This record gives sequence, structure tokens and C-alpha cells, in this order.
Amino acid sequence: MAPGIVDDPFPLYRTLRARHPLHHDEPFGAWLLSRYADVGAALADPRLVAPPPGRTLTHLESATHTAHRALLAPALQERALDALKAGVERTAYVLARRIARRDEADLVEEFCHWLPAVAVVRALGLPYEGTAHVAALCRAGLTHLGGAPEALDVFLRPHIVRRRAHPTDDLLGALCAARTDGRPLSDETVCGLAATFLGAGGHTTGRALAALLANLLDHPEQLALVRAGPELADAAWAESLRRDPAAHIVLRRATEPVRVSGGTIPAGATVACLMGAAGRDPDRFPDPDRYDLFRTDPGGLAFGAGRHRCPGARLARLTADAGLRALLTELPAMTWAPGFRPVGTGLLTRSPAALRVRLG
Repeated sequence: MAPGIVDDPFPLYRTLRARHPLHHDEPFGAWLLSRYADVGAALADPRLVAPPPGRTLTHLESATHTAHRALLAPALQERALDALKAGVERTAYVLARRIARRDEADLVEEFCHWLPAVAVVRALGLPYEGTAHVAALCRAGLTHLGGAPEALDVFLRPHIVRRRAHPTDDLLGALCAARTDGRPLSDETVCGLAATFLGAGGHTTGRALAALLANLLDHPEQLALVRAGPELADAAWAESLRRDPAAHIVLRRATEPVRVSGGTIPAGATVACLMGAAGRDPDRFPDPDRYDLFRTDPGGLAFGAGRHRCPGARLARLTADAGLRALLTELPAMTWAPGFRPVGTGLLTRSPAALRVRLG
């Protein structure tokens, strides 16, 4: 929370990992975990639970979390994603071709905000015109943790009413038709689960896509390799998630004392798992600040671990892959605009605020 940390948290992360692997940050109100091994263990530890309050999947635990997560699963399996793929790819090329008409563009404003919103809107079965509304909600604070609840509910409730009267086979229709203990889910619960999906798929994926593009543009030789060999896109994505995850902090609450490498987390404490620090732990990754799409094991903590691993990780990967392929095809000469350098912003979630590129 100190001045300058939001601008560049990585020096602090290095200090925490080396000297204070378990540190109580009083202004933030949490115990900080920064080492890869500790963060990975904490995310999977059943004694460290999702902190209340909240209505998204991220805030749920026990049988309720398991049951509600199962409701989202069918929309995130390979068959369902294959059905979405063509539409997401088509949108990616439409967006890229619009950008290609110009000499310069901001890929965050004109691409990263829009493509993930299209993907989640299609998955939920919302009308295409809702994309702009979802993109605006993500800008207004809708994340995987929720946010903008009143505006989201106003947007979703008319669609929920229609789904209840006229069932559909999309994700929103499945949520409206679902029953737990013989009773349908409340509108509030449906909105909360939809918020999980919209926030994670729209906001978080958009930030992760922006970080991927920044890393490749910063390393033109690796960008050229991906352009020549599109099969490298998955490796480029995984390495970017390691080095620059969209979510830098994941919060948990200890239900009992938990031993970690730096000491013991007391019962009842809030725990901040520093994903941005864990991904650059030199004890886990050689030369951790370097972006290298040929890194043999980039880890896999960016989408969480254990019972709270993000169910939308596959959709995010599909979206990033479609976006990257479209941009590399339609903008073959894409480079940084003269004098531009990307600047990361955000504490809980983080990515470049802008990606200004020259196209020719």
C-alpha cells in the first residue's frame, strides 16, 4: 500500500521472498505469502478458505461451492468450447481487421477489452449487443471477485426472467433451470455465478491477454517465432501467466493455525497469496524475470490451484489463442509505437493500461 508499490511491486516481492516469506502487513490487514512453494500449498490447503462476504464462486466453500461449480462445468468442457471457438475466432479477426486500417492503435482499448467480453457473452447465451455492456462493467470494477453488483443485476435479471419462462441450452439457461435440494437457484445466486463467469472471463482474461501481447512485443525475436510457428502460442501464454499473472493477490482466511516456511499463520487471519511474487521465485524458476517461451516448466498457479482453480482457464486460453493468431495474421508488422513503453497498473489485478502499437 506504500507509494510506488502499485507502479512497480517487484522489488518488494524480492524483499519479501528473501527476508520475510511470512509477513503481517498491518495497513493491508493480511499475512503475506510470497514464495512459490508456500503460495501453491496455500491455494490447495482446505484450512485456508475463501474470505466472505461475496456471492461469486470465488467466495463459496464446502458443498455449496462444489454444487455450484458443477453447474458451470458443462459450459467449460471441450465440446462446449468447440462450439464457441468459431465465433470467438471470427470476432478476433473482425477486431484485428478494423485495427489494421490504421497507422497506430491501442490494443488494450480496441482489442483486449472486447474479445474476452465477446467470449463470455457467447458462452452465457446473452445477445451480442450485450458485449459493450459487459465490457463497460469490467471497466467499472467487475472482476472474478464480483463488483458492480447493482448494474450487473439490472443487466441480467430481464434475461433470467426470459430463461425461466423459455428455457435455453446455453449457460445462463442451464443456471436458471438448475435445482439444488429440489429447488431452483434464486435470481441472486444465478447473478452471482454469472458474475463469476463474466468477471473472470471478461476482466481477468482481458488483463492476461494484454500482458501476453506486451511480453511478445517486448521480445520481437520470440514474437517472430510465434508468428512462424503458431503451435508455440500455448507456451507463450503459459510463460506470460507465470511472469505477469492477471491476478497478483488471492485472498484466503485461515480456519486454524497453518504452518508455512516463514512461520505460522494464526487462526482467523486473512492471508494474501502474492501470485505476482510466486511466479518470479528464483528458487522455482531460473532467471525468473526473463520472458522465455521455451521455459520447460512455467508452473501453473495463475488460475489458482485445488478446489478454487478457475473453471474458466480453458476458455481464457481459447480466447488468448484466437486473439493472438488474428493479430499476428492481420498485423504482421506490429511493433511498439515510437517512444511508447507499457506500464503495468493495479494491485489486486495487474496488466498494462495501454498497448500503443505501430502497424506499418
